[in-house]
Amino acid sequence: MFISLIADYGTGDPAFSEVTQRLLMGIPNAQIQLLSVPPFSTLATGFWIAQLGLNPGPADRLIYHNCAPRKDDLEARQNNEGEGLTYALLPNGVKVVGVNAGYTLSFIKPYAKQLQVINVSRGGSQFRSRDVFPPAAAAIANNDFSLLGEALNLDQIADAPSDRVAWIDGYGNIKTTIPSHTVKLEPEAKVVIRIGDVVSDAIYSDGSFRVPEGTLAFSPGSSGWTADGQEVRWMELFLRGGNAWERFGKPRINQPVTKIG
Repeated sequence: MFISLIADYGTGDPAFSEVTQRLLMGIPNAQIQLLSVPPFSTLATGFWIAQLGLNPGPADRLIYHNCAPRKDDLEARQNNEGEGLTYALLPNGVKVVGVNAGYTLSFIKPYAKQLQVINVSRGGSQFRSRDVFPPAAAAIANNDFSLLGEALNLDQIADAPSDRVAWIDGYGNIKTTIPSHTVKLEPEAKVVIRIGDVVSDAIYSDGSFRVPEGTLAFSPGSSGWTADGQEVRWMELFLRGGNAWERFGKPRINQPVTKIG
């Protein structure tokens, strides 16, 4: 079993080690890969659930995710209660277990073959992903579906936004949630992009490296997937020989990206 553990604990946070230990108690031979997203960033969580889950990988896979801002109810919490645990089954057989919060399920919503509540406590610990949820994840990884409850109402799962910063990679490239098929431009056409208060000229490219050094490219990026015969690619901002993230003043994930003209 290969497990992708996606959470907002922070890079190098011992919380990852604690959760890994609990998962290995129920899935002793698992290989676990860690991915840290920014605090409370359900958008980045949902983006990577889809990017990892819908693309090729080991046949026996589980994605276990936790990003729970506890914004489903703004009143005082009883017993550390938060958003509920859910199960999704993707078309390629990948199992997804994690909290339904914000955009965590938005990117897989159009493709999931099953989306169900998992009947476990919504409270009981400040650290539910360590203390409450791992036994349920292990049961599902081992094909025990006895904890599954009612189907999720798709209308209550937010659609993925089509105009946001989704991720900043290690080179400063800005991955967006703008679907490439919605951009109707000819190669080398000039375009103006706004992120926050920063506006920059860019060149539309059908391949990022087909622009001169120092040019900001707006092009279909490396992220996307094919599921149910539907291909999705996401637009990316790439500054050849530089850093697009710095060009735009180091924007945060989930900031709006606007194409002007």
